[in-house]
Amino acid sequence: MSQKRLFLQKHPVLTGFFILGVLTMLFVAGITFFIARLVKPAQGVDFFGAKEVVGIVELKGVITSPEKAMAQLIRFQENAQVKAVIIRIDSPGGTVGASQELFQQIRTTNKTKPVVASMGSVAASGGYYAALGAEKIVASPGTLTGSIGVILKFPNLEEIFEKIGYKNEIVKSGALKDLGSSSRTLTQEERDLLQNLLDNVHNQFIADIVSSRNLTEEEVRGLADGRIFSGEQAKELGLIDRLGNLYDAVALAAELAGMSTLNPDLYYPEEEGFSLFKLLAGQQSTTSLLDHLPLLSPTFAYEWSVSK
Repeated sequence: MSQKRLFLQKHPVLTGFFILGVLTMLFVAGITFFIARLVKPAQGVDFFGAKEVVGIVELKGVITSPEKAMAQLIRFQENAQVKAVIIRIDSPGGTVGASQELFQQIRTTNKTKPVVASMGSVAASGGYYAALGAEKIVASPGTLTGSIGVILKFPNLEEIFEKIGYKNEIVKSGALKDLGSSSRTLTQEERDLLQNLLDNVHNQFIADIVSSRNLTEEEVRGLADGRIFSGEQAKELGLIDRLGNLYDAVALAAELAGMSTLNPDLYYPEEEGFSLFKLLAGQQSTTSLLDHLPLLSPTFAYEWSVSK
């Protein structure tokens, strides 16, 4: 007789508890899995029945990779049970291209169903730009917003390189190919070129505010010097529509969509399981750990940023 069988015969109580423990663990795991699928349904699976919901898309941190938020907007746009969408913004802004992509996608979704922008603590520069695509913008009285402008930052390490004896040899195909090099000061020609580019994308920001907020170009230019505003000030200036919190924005979205209740169920997109690698790589959620860091490379940005 094997030692294993002999042990089972001599200790029937312990054996019973062991078997019961295994069965309990399997039961709990099954119930947990079932509940998880109900709370966060698999993509494309309908657990709502005929219920109407408001979809929530969260935009947090520095805006550099808008693809996931855009994909969520498209899914909500195509889902007949999602009657309205809230874009919840807590962002100091981000790169020009990413902010404009979000603005355009929000505007496109708003043509199909109402989108309301709900501003959290900060919705400045590119964060405000994205909100312009919504039907209505709601902010708290103390929300920091505005910062209508463009910024380009890169280091000048020329003096440090001289002290340590570092020399940067460059072979280039044109006079402006190494524009922004950290090993030397900008030439006047380079500075003029960059200023022209900044003015161009700044004008794009202003034009989209004019078209979205029913303000004149003169009014917007008077506000577009990079200053920030409180939500209360922004309301007085016509940059937002209402003062309120997230649930005020939800009630407004439900009203615009003609829903039967102004307190509808909210639906957040399903999140993937936690992964440290995906978090660092920017694939974990709408934002990644790296998205919350300042922009490190020379990039035109609609970003509220304080530089030394």
